[in-house]
Amino acid sequence: MRINFKNFGLLEALVLLSLVYVVGMLIWTASTRPAVEAKANLVKENHKKVVDFINGEINNCGNNDEGKFTIWGDPCNGEWSSSKVVNYINKNLNIENPFSEDTKVKTDPDPRIKAEGKAGQSVEMGVIFVMSSNFLPDPGSEWVVGTCFKSPCVAAGNNELTSLYR
Repeated sequence: MRINFKNFGLLEALVLLSLVYVVGMLIWTASTRPAVEAKANLVKENHKKVVDFINGEINNCGNNDEGKFTIWGDPCNGEWSSSKVVNYINKNLNIENPFSEDTKVKTDPDPRIKAEGKAGQSVEMGVIFVMSSNFLPDPGSEWVVGTCFKSPCVAAGNNELTSLYR
């Protein structure tokens, strides 16, 4: 096969540059995949750690025994302060956010929106969101914990959401 450079025009140059770009992007994607996957796994582990911690306190408190307190200081049979829980987690659970040095766990009125994202909304990747309303002692009270670890967050498998019940 012989290439005639006399007939090598703008269209051929554009095709060649496109091919180089596509091959370069495939190589870049393949070479960065392990690092991206490691970050996503760390965020998933952090989310699980927070959920397991809160579930552990729910189980430790059992039947809302009088005089018994959570590890962060709220009475088992009373309302649990979301800010106290988040402060305790940030100080004691060694949560790491691989995407930012910012706060690792925050409160938010609706962690579902933060974890799933919406069009035009900035997403805080790797941050674990706990519902900002306090956890009520009523049976069936729900608390939501969520995080986003891969953009776009709204895509299936790119976020974690867990509901906790007392």
